[in-house]
Amino acid sequence: MKMKRTTSKEMALCGVLAALALTVMILGGMFPAASYCCPVLACILLVPVVETCGRRIAWAWYGAVALLSCLLCPDPEAAALFLFLGYYPIIKGPLDRISPALLRALAKLALFLVACALMYTALLFVLSLEQVAETFRQEAPWMLAVGLALGILTFFLTDFLLTRLERLYRQRVGKKLS
Repeated sequence: MKMKRTTSKEMALCGVLAALALTVMILGGMFPAASYCCPVLACILLVPVVETCGRRIAWAWYGAVALLSCLLCPDPEAAALFLFLGYYPIIKGPLDRISPALLRALAKLALFLVACALMYTALLFVLSLEQVAETFRQEAPWMLAVGLALGILTFFLTDFLLTRLERLYRQRVGKKLS
């Protein structure tokens, strides 16, 4: 398989988008409601990287932003969310090729649930974050279920948004090249 050569212009775009994603992640720690919004925004910035430079460079971009987010982001939950789900635009293409729509939706749901379970297991038992454990102790079980349902809804809305952004990006770049 022949690998695509990445030009310096594409690499510069990737570097600028990585810096912007890291800035979004760091600024997300300043606002309590941004814990879930900023990882999604940083994830959206991965779309041009995947479309322009390919999956190999996109994995390196994701790794750099995830590592720096874990080191520099003041909100560990936001950094963990990006670490466990920020790669989604990279694997979205292969997931979208799953043939029956129901099986595709179930595969995406399974990915989200496994990633969330691993993330909260790491936050609670590996990192022993007391603020996350306290939140789980204080909330009623039905509130945790509602939070999970809202997370699933947000994930599928993000998937829809990423599909639209990928299509729009391909159209815009295609027009500039022709």
